[in-house]
Amino acid sequence: MQVDPVGHGWLAVLELFVSDHIPAMARYPNRCIVLLIDFDGRRERLEDAKAKIPHHLTERVFVLGTLSEPEALRSAGLGTYETIGSTMARDCREETDTIWDHDLLRHNASELARLRERVRPILF
Repeated sequence: MQVDPVGHGWLAVLELFVSDHIPAMARYPNRCIVLLIDFDGRRERLEDAKAKIPHHLTERVFVLGTLSEPEALRSAGLGTYETIGSTMARDCREETDTIWDHDLLRHNASELARLRERVRPILF
């Protein structure tokens, strides 16, 4: 597993994906990638991001993020980023929606379902 540094904006995340990760995914046919972006209140951003994903990679690329910004999750009382991440992982493992059903994360439902189907058997 590899975690890249913060991309400094959703467009920068997509640019890095296109320049670095698309070629690497061609070399590694089992590689999956999760793109974490801020939706900045724009639910249509998922479709904007998906437009950058080549058709042959759509089953291996997942776009997730907060409806606004990550800081809003902490402000909503969901804990530290570590706590939030641990709860997200536990929800994935246990197939629950303790945190994913929060107003700031609920819009991820379709991507989360795809992600769970693809990686849950491998990770958990």
